[in-house]
Amino acid sequence: MTASAKKLFSFLFKAGIFVLIFAFIYHQYLQKGDKLRDFEKLLEHISHTRVLIVMTIVVGLMLLNWTFESLKWRYLSAHLVKITTWEAIEAVFCGLSWAIFTPNRLGEYAGRVLFLPSRKRIHGVFAMAVGSFGQNVITNVLGLCSLMWFLYIFHVEASTHNLHLNTWLYLLFVAGAIFFMGFIIIFYFHIIWLVNILDKIPYIRNYHRFFDIMAGYKKAELIKIMGFSLARYAVFSFQYYLVIHLMLPKLPVFEMMMLVFILFFIQSALPSLDLFDFGVRSVTASTLFLYITNQPVAIIAAVTSIWLINLIIPAILGSVFVFKLNLFDRNL
Repeated sequence: MTASAKKLFSFLFKAGIFVLIFAFIYHQYLQKGDKLRDFEKLLEHISHTRVLIVMTIVVGLMLLNWTFESLKWRYLSAHLVKITTWEAIEAVFCGLSWAIFTPNRLGEYAGRVLFLPSRKRIHGVFAMAVGSFGQNVITNVLGLCSLMWFLYIFHVEASTHNLHLNTWLYLLFVAGAIFFMGFIIIFYFHIIWLVNILDKIPYIRNYHRFFDIMAGYKKAELIKIMGFSLARYAVFSFQYYLVIHLMLPKLPVFEMMMLVFILFFIQSALPSLDLFDFGVRSVTASTLFLYITNQPVAIIAAVTSIWLINLIIPAILGSVFVFKLNLFDRNL
């Protein structure tokens, strides 16, 4: 392919991605705009100053959340190439733009690693997988702990509940949950086991030079990666607390946060498309919170607003960085 043909293809490809991002966002707004209007109605009885302060903090936390992810990406990619914090931010936000219209956010990998030199892009996918693994460990451990609490309080201790859970079945679940939590924690800190497994699979082992990057992270580095993941988890958990507490100030904080952790856990376990898993979030959240409130509309509105702030706004911001991609080469 000639240089001019490469430039033309690159421009058309990036322009196509840009248009696709906004087409999906616009379509989704048309589909879910009524939920956003519900959110506005629910806030009518609350002081405008308080609403403005809380939502400004939530937006600020969104930026902090993705800054932590950018720092984590910079740390992960240091095994491949040195990049600046700003370059990491560009890559993360560009990846978010791609993620919204791809299943299970797979586009986030492509959008992010295209900021790396061409010879390091496949390695970057596996480096990013280590970061995702660390985030999933946090989500699964806290989610399962919350789920054990939830099942005990609402299905074991509350014997009058229609869905009373057999105590022995609950104990079996607890044992399974503890085993699973221990397994993923140990596996995370011995990720070289995964590399050894891949090495034993025909054809895949021929690409050892790409996935071997995962074995290069030492335990101290994996702890730091998990630290970034825990910081992110704390930030977006606090976002949910602020918005739900804004609309339903009488909800007990502990119970609220336990259900939020379960929501994160369920969401992480389901295959999804960022633009359309909003419906799954809403149904799951409203069903869970029925145990502590009879105002599901407020919960759905809260989830909608956080979805808008945490995913759609960053995707719009990230669309600007799409045009900075160099599809064929990037010399750093």
